[in-house]
Amino acid sequence: MALVLTALLTLPILNACGGSPNTSAPPPPVADNVGRTQTYPSNQPQARKGLSTGQKIAILGGAAALYYIYNQHKNRKGQGPQGQYYLSKNGRIYYRDAQGRPHWVTPPPEGIRVPESEARQYRDFQGYNNRSTGRDLTDLQPAPAL
Repeated sequence: MALVLTALLTLPILNACGGSPNTSAPPPPVADNVGRTQTYPSNQPQARKGLSTGQKIAILGGAAALYYIYNQHKNRKGQGPQGQYYLSKNGRIYYRDAQGRPHWVTPPPEGIRVPESEARQYRDFQGYNNRSTGRDLTDLQPAPAL
């Protein structure tokens, strides 16, 4: 008798462990009282906004960020923060305002998010993916002044 009761009590446990996952379809849409269709949330993952896994990014800070900013602005026309940037002999980046005064550029403290394909050329510089080692801008040759 004890054996029969034990077998009956363990049967539901064994049945639950060996079952396949629930693959049933979600319930059909139900019309609500306003004429719209109400659907139930499914267990499907929602599409995420932003970068996909195929769009990897790198964070550029420090010298890497400055060199990236310089490369984005070095051939622009005009003056000011949206104009042309220059590389000084001491390895700093600057632009000139309308009066010709230099303004030193500093990288943003949170870094710059750049697609990894663009950031590869900066991987040897300090600040690439928050790395504290690497090259700085002092060994780059500034463009000759005209």
